[in-house]
Amino acid sequence: MLNDAFSEVYMKCKLHFYQKAFERLKEREASLTTVETFCMEIIYALGKPTVAEFSRVANISSPNAAYKITNLVQKGYIRKVRSDVDKRECYLEVTDKYLEYYNISNSYLTEVMERMEKRFTKEELKFVERVLEVMSEELMPEVDLSHRRD
Repeated sequence: MLNDAFSEVYMKCKLHFYQKAFERLKEREASLTTVETFCMEIIYALGKPTVAEFSRVANISSPNAAYKITNLVQKGYIRKVRSDVDKRECYLEVTDKYLEYYNISNSYLTEVMERMEKRFTKEELKFVERVLEVMSEELMPEVDLSHRRD
């Protein structure tokens, strides 16, 4: 039952995002391929990763990562920011153009959270928050966001 409930919530979040993304496609040509969208989600989740960090998490070669990054820079979704400490190192930073695209799904989550605040007591919300924290911190060790830069 829990598995089904969680899967349904996750699926609804994805479907809402796809619905909104396709609405935008009616208005203009798609500017991100599916693979580029995945790359952008990885870069955004990592919070200003280096090229090497992106390559490692995406499990792709450095040349392949560099190629994908070049395309995303040319399309205006990310920019390379040179490190103040080590001038040889660059951080990948998402642009406002990507944030506008990303907010398709993020705004829906905000809307659902507002509905939850109206529907549940503060104690119930604290419990849900604690469950999600435990899931993230303890039950999902395969995905490490501890080095995330904001």
